[in-house]
Amino acid sequence: MNGEKIRSESAITALIEIMARLRAPEDGCPWDLEQTFRTIAPYTIEEAYEVADAIERDDLRALKDELGDLLFQAVFHARIAEEQGLFSFADVAEAITEKMIRRHPHIFGDADMRNADEQTAAWENQKAKERTDKGQVSLLDDVPVGLPGLTRAVKLQKRAARVGFDWTDAKDVLGKIAEETSELTEAINENNADSIEDEFGDLLFVLANLSRHLKIDPDAALRRTNEKFIRRFCYIEEKLGDRISDASLEEMEALWTEAKSR
Repeated sequence: MNGEKIRSESAITALIEIMARLRAPEDGCPWDLEQTFRTIAPYTIEEAYEVADAIERDDLRALKDELGDLLFQAVFHARIAEEQGLFSFADVAEAITEKMIRRHPHIFGDADMRNADEQTAAWENQKAKERTDKGQVSLLDDVPVGLPGLTRAVKLQKRAARVGFDWTDAKDVLGKIAEETSELTEAINENNADSIEDEFGDLLFVLANLSRHLKIDPDAALRRTNEKFIRRFCYIEEKLGDRISDASLEEMEALWTEAKSR
């Protein structure tokens, strides 16, 4: 165990040193030297998605590589912060270590939590205290703006549900979906572009709420459907070949139906 710990610490130290070398003002990498928190943020998000993709594909070799890429992003941000006298990678590691200890008093303290529900409630209470300590007033204050829209919608809804602002049954959400669909139809009939976007957003928000009540990850469900669409469309491409551009919609729909039954 100690040997593995030493190896891990050595590897992380080497990575931090590599990042410092890449950002060396005199002879570092020109591209790396130009980067800021804002310019590398999209890469950080991309790497997180690639981790999720490797997990989805059950590709554990790729997962190791993608986790490394994501770790590098953390080291990159920490290096920029250190150069500005803000914090270092060690500060980042120390902060998350303290947070995990604070949020698991049943493991690292003397709290007695006998089941997952009690643990979850304690976790949320601790997070609420941390938000108050940071001066955040609303339950919704720290839900990240940069999350994918559907994911953020679900997190916002979960927060509101903690104080009882929620439907009691998934069937009630279905009624709201019908209402929002009707309002979207009305906006389309009126050909009002702003209203169409607004009503479409309302419909997506309610669909996200339904996914929460059904205990479904909406992004995961959509990814699954995307892959299904790819498989079926590729079947159409395979069957039609070079003449796909000249095929009728009826012919393509017939092949789509064939693909569904495969």
